[in-house]
Amino acid sequence: MLPSEIRAVAIAPALALLPARMNSPKAEAMLLAIGLQESGLAHRRQVGGPARGLWQFEQGGGVRGVLLHPLSRQHALAACEAHNVKPSAAAVYAALEHDDILAAAFARLLLWADPAPLPAVGEVAKSWDLYVRTWRPGKPHRNRWDVCYAQAMDALAGEVPA
Repeated sequence: MLPSEIRAVAIAPALALLPARMNSPKAEAMLLAIGLQESGLAHRRQVGGPARGLWQFEQGGGVRGVLLHPLSRQHALAACEAHNVKPSAAAVYAALEHDDILAAAFARLLLWADPAPLPAVGEVAKSWDLYVRTWRPGKPHRNRWDVCYAQAMDALAGEVPA
């Protein structure tokens, strides 16, 4: 999927499920860049691995973390209710493969649970640091991040204040 498509069909509806303070160009930039980095916005089931959804969550990692973290739990429960998904790690994990809105909401909530503020749009290195800290990829590919982040910036072009 193109970043512009994923913004329309998954990210915007996911952010609408969450408190308004979670919606910002900084959040969209991170969600797009991470989705591109993790799955190319194409693979809802990790190639050769256990992760699910366009943001590639593992059941015992990101899914469980978002469901249990004190900053994200309430919002995760509400997103699950809105999507008729039992708020258990197993049920959410299964749903992420087919529900891009729920996957985007959980991705935003994982970023929300991090104590540091979101990097400003265009802060590529700080965005990489946040991605690595929150997603904890087994095989991080820093060389791909710049391209993914640039694609995210292209999708946001014209909408981010200079």
